[in-house]
Amino acid sequence: MMCGLEIHVQLETESKLFCDCPTNYQEAPINSNICPVCLNQPGAKPHPTNEKALENALMIALMLNCEIDQGVTYFMRKHYDYPDLPSGYQRTSVPIGINGELNGIRIREIHVEEDPGQFKPDRGTVNFNRSGIPLVEIVTEPDIKSPEEARNFLNELIRVLQYSGGARGEGTMRADVNISINGGNRVEMKNVNSIKGAYRALIFERNRQKRNLERGVETKQETRAYVESQMITTAMRLKEDADDYRFITDPDLPPMQISDETIQKVLDSMPEAPHNKVKRFVKDYNIDEESAKVLTSELDLAIAYEEVVKEIDPIFAAKWMRDELKRVLTYNKLDFASSEISVENIVELLSMIQSKEITVKAGQRIIEQMPNNDKSPKAIAEELGLLGVVKDDEILAAVKQAIDENPKAVNDYLSGQTASINFLVGQVMRLTRGKADPGETVKLLKENIE
Repeated sequence: MMCGLEIHVQLETESKLFCDCPTNYQEAPINSNICPVCLNQPGAKPHPTNEKALENALMIALMLNCEIDQGVTYFMRKHYDYPDLPSGYQRTSVPIGINGELNGIRIREIHVEEDPGQFKPDRGTVNFNRSGIPLVEIVTEPDIKSPEEARNFLNELIRVLQYSGGARGEGTMRADVNISINGGNRVEMKNVNSIKGAYRALIFERNRQKRNLERGVETKQETRAYVESQMITTAMRLKEDADDYRFITDPDLPPMQISDETIQKVLDSMPEAPHNKVKRFVKDYNIDEESAKVLTSELDLAIAYEEVVKEIDPIFAAKWMRDELKRVLTYNKLDFASSEISVENIVELLSMIQSKEITVKAGQRIIEQMPNNDKSPKAIAEELGLLGVVKDDEILAAVKQAIDENPKAVNDYLSGQTASINFLVGQVMRLTRGKADPGETVKLLKENIE
């Protein structure tokens, strides 16, 4: 299987690409964020290209390790007839970035274009609020060999876009997915609007083309639509070539050049790309790559980790933030920023565990209470009665009591049912009100049973 992607994502700007209309199209009443430029009315001319949109696209290109084309940059008209495109053409730039790479997938080019409106064929209505919003288009080489690889690439790409702050993320993503197998004709699936959709569309289309091969039927070079509700693709039209779009240079927009100063300005302001941050975390903090990937899954979480390790051992902090903190965030369906957990509270919790003010088990219970909670970890511990670690002789007494009171669990353990030790640990925790160290408890139980 050979697969290439053309990913369109809206750029984060306050106004559209060639006019001053706002970009909050999803919140605005239908057909209210429009002007003669958006609608291509007679005599209406585009404004100079939105500088913020170009800078955001340039930043994304740099974060994806692209070479920046500092030749003449200009917009072309890509002609096609569709109800959501009143001009009969879409303005699209020549490549800004070329020869990039992400996750081992080569990126052929990155350019800027304008979004069309939103046409609803079932109702025959068009909403032009979206028309003219700036898009970045990221075109890969056909290096992707499986649906799983495509999904991993798109997840990593969305993470880069979120880090950049220059794009609106997966919610505005639309991907054209190109696939061929065994050197056959290439099929393009248009406007797949999620990572899950791209994954499922590739699985269906790969299997469809394999069935064609097995039956001796040639796969047509065509454009197909992905029907998400049925998880299938259906034929739309024969595949267009570039000539079909009748590209011409847009005479209403002046050519531009990306200067060294502009590139340096973007480099100085842009955040570190997540894939580069992973490598640095592994090197600087001596943590494993999987932990680094989890800790950099959100920019705010990565920033918090780097603040925490100024006071806490990096490996200890990584383990707790990767396992326990992410567990709590996932359970509560929160990202780190919306959890309102502060760096100070993470440091306080980890310090309490390291100094043995609380047990590991108590720490796990406390962190579960921390999202969207004004109380400090110490205050939560006091409220739950979790402060303090019982002494060794108290643990030993609780261990002996648990053994005496639960002869069946002891016999099960001695007969080879090793999981029964967990029941006995639970009994010791109950007797010590959760203040016994689990590791020490297991050790003492085994010594006293065996």
